[in-house]
Amino acid sequence: MNFGRIAAYCGLLVLGALTGVAGALVQPAWFPGGLILSLAAAAAVFYGGRIAMGRALGVGVPAAGWLIAVMFLTATRPEGDFVFGAGTGSYLFLLGGMIVAVICATLSKLPQPPGGSARPGK
Repeated sequence: MNFGRIAAYCGLLVLGALTGVAGALVQPAWFPGGLILSLAAAAAVFYGGRIAMGRALGVGVPAAGWLIAVMFLTATRPEGDFVFGAGTGSYLFLLGGMIVAVICATLSKLPQPPGGSARPGK
């Protein structure tokens, strides 16, 4: 692996974590629109990572960042503060984000760049 690819994966990890934090704050604010928006943003980051990196690991890295951020936000603090409440929207966000990551990781083929045949003269 070269330095550029490692830097891209680190950027995807941070972008996934930021998407998880933003989704956790947006989804309860405008239910159900915020939930749809936050899951669409997660899908865009996951699928964009797959397209940018050209392999399924491009989904796994931002999904790991998303999961780490979301799990960190579900933990209660000693003061009793937490971000996620026990509601349908929160559970749909957690489960939906994981389902979106699995769907993006298991897509059969990556889109091919436009171009002609690989054989000269065809």
